[in-house]
Amino acid sequence: MSKTVKVVIGDRLGKGQNVAKGVEAAGGIAILIPGIGADMKLGDVMHQENADFGISFCGSGGAGAVTANTKYQYPMEFGLRSVEAGVTAIQQGKKVLGFGFMDVEELGRRLTEAYLKKHGG
Repeated sequence: MSKTVKVVIGDRLGKGQNVAKGVEAAGGIAILIPGIGADMKLGDVMHQENADFGISFCGSGGAGAVTANTKYQYPMEFGLRSVEAGVTAIQQGKKVLGFGFMDVEELGRRLTEAYLKKHGG
């Protein structure tokens, strides 16, 4: 039986729809937090949903990830600016990834695929 990956996405500007499409294309469940400032709710929603990992987007690439790490001690990597950097963070066991604005389908797909590969999906 294959594992279902649950990914929470929080974008400071209320975006993230393309990343969510990528997560779903890779067979994951995308939980997109609606509204402006969604990145700051990432840790709370991850905790409520028992998510496998979360993706935060803001200008600095870190606010939502740092907040999730501080409140729930989720292993994090922030300040990420590329798909490859995100894949490496997943391979290293990070649970919260903080990116600059990167609402692209490839990001969601590749991160989900990397998670499944690491955790036997």
